[in-house]
Amino acid sequence: GFSPSNLLNFYFQKMSLLNATRRHPSKLRLCYVRFLSSFKYEDLQITITDKPAPKPDNDSLKFGAQFTDHMLEIDWTAQNGWGFPQIKPLEAFKIHPAAKVLHYATELFEGMKAYRGIDNKIRLFRPMENINRLTSSAQRTALPEFDKGELLKCMKKLISIDQEWVPYSEKCSLYIRPTYIGTEPTLGVASSNQAKLFIIAGPVGPYFPTGMKPVNLLADPKYVRAWPGGCGTYKMGCNYAPTIAIQDLAVKKYNCQQVLWLFGEDHQMTEVGTMNLFIYWINENGEKELITPPLESGLILPGITRKSLLELSRQWNEFKVTEQNITIERFKKALFDGRVKEVFGAGTACVVCPVKKIVFKGEDLNIQTSDDATSLTQRFFKTINDIHYYHKANNWMEAVEEDEEESLRTFESQ
Repeated sequence: GFSPSNLLNFYFQKMSLLNATRRHPSKLRLCYVRFLSSFKYEDLQITITDKPAPKPDNDSLKFGAQFTDHMLEIDWTAQNGWGFPQIKPLEAFKIHPAAKVLHYATELFEGMKAYRGIDNKIRLFRPMENINRLTSSAQRTALPEFDKGELLKCMKKLISIDQEWVPYSEKCSLYIRPTYIGTEPTLGVASSNQAKLFIIAGPVGPYFPTGMKPVNLLADPKYVRAWPGGCGTYKMGCNYAPTIAIQDLAVKKYNCQQVLWLFGEDHQMTEVGTMNLFIYWINENGEKELITPPLESGLILPGITRKSLLELSRQWNEFKVTEQNITIERFKKALFDGRVKEVFGAGTACVVCPVKKIVFKGEDLNIQTSDDATSLTQRFFKTINDIHYYHKANNWMEAVEEDEEESLRTFESQ
């Protein structure tokens, strides 16, 4: 229940709102629409395609290149609030050339996956974690709030309708991309009075088709991905565009597949490409330690895989687990002392990705890697994959109820 202080705060907030709306009556409806209204699953409108696309072979899957038959789309305006959610055939939508998203990057997105388990049931991996992060990003982007549970129910319905697109394979999955954009057709840097929330999905193959492959990283202190007080902790499109040229530089000039993002005069190691960074080493006190940069700095995206690996490590209780800033000089000393055991990135696409070399100021920092199943990288990979495909039951996986009627209509019309 409410504590006395919470009740008092609630009272003063309501009185403040009441006084404000007495002075400006026209703002009453706008305030409540923006912050209190939400679309509802019970209002969901469904239109099934009469031209379902053929399902691709698992061996031909390319990330982000194939999409399911349907999409979820929900519009919002400051004047009318949330419209009815719609599941409809995948299609291009019209957008005004002055839309806020096209000029001021009023946009955010999520990346998550659904898996077909060994029992043939479809499950999402920790979906509410992604939705929580989505709403956090929306708040920073000044886009309207909504009920998180209602979005999850709509998302599950979309997956259930397109369930035959979830690959029958333990190496593949259904990638889900919720996206939220400001669509008001006016120029001027301001919050958008129109918005669109939509979800598309598509089958994806394994990140490592022929087995886990270690990567090289370019660490160039001239470039930063995020800074304190910025938006590096949010999953916004504006965080990614400035990194593309540096990624191209890493590949073409340095034979590196990813970028190790540094920050500050002391060259703090922050993220690996679009993944969270982990280092497994023997620390200065002679302890086995898994270390990853902390979230408090505002430089790090709070990854769901990151959170899961930290929770697993603490459950195992076999080595020290630390969230702490680490400079590249401290890392170099540990490397030259022979104390670095493994370095890897972690994220939705790959689960974990081992690192074999860091290129820093013309110097190659070579890191040992191992295909041994006892390595921490391999152990994390197997443990998370066993959870994904339900070899190990875990409440991180949330079932999608199959919609036999709608999915059958889609399947039979092929």
